[in-house]
Amino acid sequence: METSRSSRGRRLSMTDALIHSVDQGLRTLAGCPATTGRLDPDDGIPDAALGDHERGVSAGLMRVNHAGEVCAQALYQGQALTARGSDVRGKLEQAAREENDHLAWCARRVAELGGHTSYLSPLWYAGSLAVGALAGLAGDRFSLGFLAETEHQVMAHLDGHLERLPEADARSRAILRQMKEDEGHHATVALESGGGPLPEPVRRLMAAVSKVMTTVAYRI
Repeated sequence: METSRSSRGRRLSMTDALIHSVDQGLRTLAGCPATTGRLDPDDGIPDAALGDHERGVSAGLMRVNHAGEVCAQALYQGQALTARGSDVRGKLEQAAREENDHLAWCARRVAELGGHTSYLSPLWYAGSLAVGALAGLAGDRFSLGFLAETEHQVMAHLDGHLERLPEADARSRAILRQMKEDEGHHATVALESGGGPLPEPVRRLMAAVSKVMTTVAYRI
């Protein structure tokens, strides 16, 4: 039976890898991801008094970011399942653990703002898992390039959200700034590990799909 090696060095059978992936998916959708234990970026920042409209805008934007992190987890799991090199798989797993922090931060902040996470999270996860697996099957160079391009597009979205957030919402702003820093690091690691540039049509398709997801997740 085909085997793979986890980032901790333990050899996994394909069955074990699938079970691990299912476990991670359930943790993601159930709202109990395994985080790194980092301090929350907004720790110690007082919660400002926001009006109903401002609170709604912040909740909607943080819901979009949470949905994006659900997609990120699925992409990483799909890519890790089909990655050819154990070193690439290890980098994907490490990035996924750090992205779990983002998932937890966004979920908490959405709840604090009186909102809800996207009702379509299972759909976002299933679609992204399939895309990630296909990217992995295309080879590690393409998969790492796909990761880097994904992170670059996420950073652009975060810049837009930082501009749209109500000025008084310093707590959400601190979370998004830390997320942007982490995404930039993941993109750099992917490129330095051998990721290649993606064809322009692929990049445009990724941007179009992302636009649909962010538009829908803001409301649902």
